[in-house]
Amino acid sequence: MALLTRRNLLKATAVAGAYGAGVGFAGRFGSAQAAGDPTLLEAVMREAAITGNAATQGVLTYQASLPGAGVMPPALRLKRGEPFAAQLKNSIDEPTTIHWHGMRIDNAMDGVPFLTQPYVYPGDTFDYRFTPPDAGTFWYHPHCNTLTQMGHGLTGLLIVEDPKDPVFDAEIALNLRDWRLGGNGQFIEQFKARDAAKAGTYGTVRTANWQVEPVYDAPAGGLVRVRIAVTDVTRIYNLQLEGADALIVAIDGQPVPVAMPLDFAVVSPGQRLDLVVRMPDSEGTVVQLEDIRPSTPKTVASFRSIGASLRRSLDDVPPLAPNPPVEADLSSATEIPLVLSATAENAAKDSICGSLGYSFWAINKKPWPGDTEDPTAPIAELKLGQTYLLNLENVTPHAHPIHLHGMNFQVVSSSTRQVLPLVSDTYLILPDEKVQLALVADNPGDWVFHCHIIEHQKTGMTGYLRVA
Repeated sequence: MALLTRRNLLKATAVAGAYGAGVGFAGRFGSAQAAGDPTLLEAVMREAAITGNAATQGVLTYQASLPGAGVMPPALRLKRGEPFAAQLKNSIDEPTTIHWHGMRIDNAMDGVPFLTQPYVYPGDTFDYRFTPPDAGTFWYHPHCNTLTQMGHGLTGLLIVEDPKDPVFDAEIALNLRDWRLGGNGQFIEQFKARDAAKAGTYGTVRTANWQVEPVYDAPAGGLVRVRIAVTDVTRIYNLQLEGADALIVAIDGQPVPVAMPLDFAVVSPGQRLDLVVRMPDSEGTVVQLEDIRPSTPKTVASFRSIGASLRRSLDDVPPLAPNPPVEADLSSATEIPLVLSATAENAAKDSICGSLGYSFWAINKKPWPGDTEDPTAPIAELKLGQTYLLNLENVTPHAHPIHLHGMNFQVVSSSTRQVLPLVSDTYLILPDEKVQLALVADNPGDWVFHCHIIEHQKTGMTGYLRVA
């Protein structure tokens, strides 16, 4: 869940108690339905003009047969409740998979090597089939050698539309991420061990949709839905808008109980934020989306008013269509302690797909050994349909965006800040914070639970929950 300011929270607090938790039971997670001819998603290596100077070599991306999805970076548009099929073809020189981030689908479609599926080796294919139960802003990426593959561009937006959603005057989707490039525009080392043991290794070039400070036109005086996904491997954004007002209408793919005015919002790797921006009336006026972390504002993207004003108002913004909720039964919830910490170990198991050679981080004092054929035991075994309280405690001096595959949780409490009982799949836990997340174990399988700062994930802060 994105970290919100007090101003963001004020309007929503009064009605938040009525907002349901979690998601539906296993019957809603369909992947065996017919979906017609599959969309071909081919993982390929290309060059791309990212810095505006020399083309960057060795960029990874997906080429898709779906209309509008073959550009870089790709964006897939699905319909809620309609079957979807995709065939991954691996045309890069190492194994890969696809994880559908934030999607509550069958475990066999989750894209985690050894835990849910085999590697997709170079030249091979793998068929994914599922029916998205939720509408919203999601994304997809490999779960194999993730630091290199994601760091070199292998991510795409996954937008699930609902015909009951309101129609806005325009829509802009932003894939936010850094690149580790040198002065010649070519890739440099993906990580530094001393940084992996801290907040992570930051990129040198910051982009939206693989462009530096892009400008998008939007109707003057109109209401624009801006879908934001942070697909970066490290960077945490503090986003604010300069030159226009906006409402937060969804967080991590889930509609908020009531639209909240945007002051600024902290959005970490793996998280998503949906805004409705009211564009200025005057043609040519530019609105800037800025990242103010850590101190000096940095323009992420800009929106320019065009045409005669439509003279819309934020008061006209209706709520998004809700996703299926199910109430968590906190009276019978079983508590699961989860301590996020550093580890004294300094070596990791060798792996053909993802080991960085170090163990810096752990969950409950156990570092994940990497993508191996013999993973560790689950963090906990959950009974299907039961409610659990995940008691997370961050005893490190660094923030960790913790992501759960295949299910959603409801935020219950925090030791450091006011929270709303919002539904999410990713929570940014701050240093020395204790938080309770209510989880209904409604989707059977082995579900990965990890930090989405990828260096933290690949050096130990990973595990999985088993639901049976």
